Amino acid sequence: MSDDPPTPENNLPDRMPLLPLQDTVIFPMMRLQLAVEREKSLAAVQQALSQDRRIFVVSQRETSDGEPGDESLYQVGTICILLHSVPQEQGAVILVQGITKARISSIWHEPTYRAVTVEQFPDTEVVDEVEERAVMRNVLERFGAIAFSGDSIPQELVYFLQNISDPMVVAFSIAGSLHLSVPEAQSILEMTDPVRRLHILYGILAKEAEVVSVQNAIKSAVDDEMKKHQKEYYLREQMKAIQNELGGNSARSDASEMNEKILGKQMPEVAEKEALRQLARLERMSQEGPEAETVRNYLDWMVDLPWNTFSDDSIDIGEAKKVLDEDHAFLEKVKERILEFLAVHKLQNTSRGSIICFVGPPGVGKTSLGKSIARAMGRKFVRLSLGGIHDEADMRGHRRTYIGAMPGRIIYAMKQAGTKNPVLMLDEIDKIGSDYRGGDIYSALLEILDPEQNNNFTDHYLNVPFDLSNVVFITTANTLERIPPPLLDRMEIIQLAGYTEEEKLDIAMRYLISRQIERNGLDASKVTFLPDAITTIIDKYTREAGLRNLERGIGKICRKIARKVAEGLVEHQNVGASHVEELMGEPPRVFDTELDQDEVGIATGLAWTPAGGEILFVEAMAMEGKPMLHLTGSLGDIMKESADAALSYIRANADRFNIPTSRFRDTSLHIHVPAGALPKDGPSAGITMATAVLSTLCRKPVRREVAMTGEITLRGKVLPIGGIKEKIFGAVRAGIKVVIIPEGNQRDLVDIPRQILQKVRIVPVKTIDDAFDEAFVACPGPVEAVVPGAKMPIPMQEKEAVIVRENSES
Repeated sequence: MSDDPPTPENNLPDRMPLLPLQDTVIFPMMRLQLAVEREKSLAAVQQALSQDRRIFVVSQRETSDGEPGDESLYQVGTICILLHSVPQEQGAVILVQGITKARISSIWHEPTYRAVTVEQFPDTEVVDEVEERAVMRNVLERFGAIAFSGDSIPQELVYFLQNISDPMVVAFSIAGSLHLSVPEAQSILEMTDPVRRLHILYGILAKEAEVVSVQNAIKSAVDDEMKKHQKEYYLREQMKAIQNELGGNSARSDASEMNEKILGKQMPEVAEKEALRQLARLERMSQEGPEAETVRNYLDWMVDLPWNTFSDDSIDIGEAKKVLDEDHAFLEKVKERILEFLAVHKLQNTSRGSIICFVGPPGVGKTSLGKSIARAMGRKFVRLSLGGIHDEADMRGHRRTYIGAMPGRIIYAMKQAGTKNPVLMLDEIDKIGSDYRGGDIYSALLEILDPEQNNNFTDHYLNVPFDLSNVVFITTANTLERIPPPLLDRMEIIQLAGYTEEEKLDIAMRYLISRQIERNGLDASKVTFLPDAITTIIDKYTREAGLRNLERGIGKICRKIARKVAEGLVEHQNVGASHVEELMGEPPRVFDTELDQDEVGIATGLAWTPAGGEILFVEAMAMEGKPMLHLTGSLGDIMKESADAALSYIRANADRFNIPTSRFRDTSLHIHVPAGALPKDGPSAGITMATAVLSTLCRKPVRREVAMTGEITLRGKVLPIGGIKEKIFGAVRAGIKVVIIPEGNQRDLVDIPRQILQKVRIVPVKTIDDAFDEAFVACPGPVEAVVPGAKMPIPMQEKEAVIVRENSES
């Protein structure tokens, strides 16, 4: 078969093989090599070779079509001569040359290929030759500028076109040398106005010139940067040579020193291998770049961590008991449990054991107990506050993917401790951020506090395991409600409810006074605190479960005296009860919470708060109007349900309480819990609300020295609740004499000190009726009403009779 193309005839054949192209447009006079793989296209090529080698090439509208339909083809294409065809393993490679453009008039579907009948599609004649020459000259100038400023267009084509006067040849030659999209190239091919075609091409060349300009600018900037790096590399090599001549290389010296530190830390094999690998990277990279600084920081962390450094345990149970007694007064059961904890550690000779969680209000000594444990064990103590953290990276560290990455707080605490077996206190574990990432933090804590997993704790920054199994973990919390059950299961809870007034007085006289005197620049010769002064501060200024406000009050007095001593006004001052108000100011009214007398519709409840137990007043008022229950005081859903249950029980038993049923139809009941700005909720206000409601409906006063806590059912049974110890402590601080508790909470009284139980009478109740018997001044009898100004209630029947007489007289 000859490769010489036949001379095309002016007449067009009836049918011509069709070759669709996916992403290419062929112009007349354009020679192009194509890869043919589709079966119909290969058959069309074979048919053209067997005839006169003419083949009609047209572009398809969608490049994704594997075998395009007739409607997917453009109507205007190019008649080409098939110059050469080389068979391949899959398809063939052909060389074609465009002859002239034509338009499809009909498509024929042969058994193995498609054929077309085409018609001439010539250009229109030029009307204005002057405009034609001007536009063609502009196109050639712009095309030449692009060709000479880049390397994608052969410059020989520019010289060739300068001698061409045919605008179609110029336009198709230039368009064939540019990287045009199929729609752009097709629009040029289909254009019949030569001048208009040149205008379109000029606009395309203007955009191409901008692209080439930006491309050259980028290339120039890259070349300049490469030259800069080459220059820096050359200068660094010169510096190395000079330093070697002067007797050493500081960078090599630093690397050698770091290598010695790594080997001297006796790291685990995995950690040592990673550290040496990073050191090798550091030696190969530029020492001035930010990446080098990141690697140096990483190596500093690796050599600063206590991989194999331990403090010697010296657990002596007798000495530990002495330490605990020195540091803490009272808390006998807590100290007994700590001694058991230390005894287990001594016998097991391991740090694996139960994890203690101290739970209690602020200021009861949770952190100081952790310090005492560390002191008794002879270990370093490190406190890590978890309050407010929101991101898991705060615990596990940040990955070394950006500048400024740091290890997590656990690894930071280990570096701070300097030993592998410190006592690490995770403080405020209940105050971890509660957003959507908080669960990840608790998951990290589960791994950290699990002795079966923490021996391979992996910080994201270090990216190597670090053994935490020798760490003694102690946690603290104010409340258990926000700690997830799986994490709570890892720990042993030790409750610290607070201190009695006598215990606070003893602690203040033994510890707090001397500490505040020293902190404020005084000594025992300058000030003396009398016991009645401390008692006054406790009673009138600091009703709290812990000791912080008490110590602040003592510190405030010490500062006042320090100023007097500094001004030379006094040399020594005794602080008694009469001096407290003078030095501290008037007592805050917030502690004026006791009722002056027995009142109707007001019952005293007990509430648990993170700061300890407190008393809580529940007020009820009955008014004529539409029957409804109105609740105010920022109550939660549980307390609202308790109010509904209390009212339902009283209505169901109205006959026993001698309450007419008409009273409920004509009465609007309002229950209010003061301090509405503070949210209140919890399952322990049922008794209190029922007592307040019954009091206002029966007009019977509630005893002011009685406080109560417990939840009720619709059948009047009293259910046990939590926080009994804290609530009784709060009741004693408020001056309550009688506390009503559920019968099921009697077992909780064993944890309450005897001196507390001597100050208050505890009344366990099984039903709400038992609570009513104790709470009211007299048992609720006939329905009565109180006349304003009268000291004793007047029966409702007598009041109604008075009203009837007044109506008759009127």
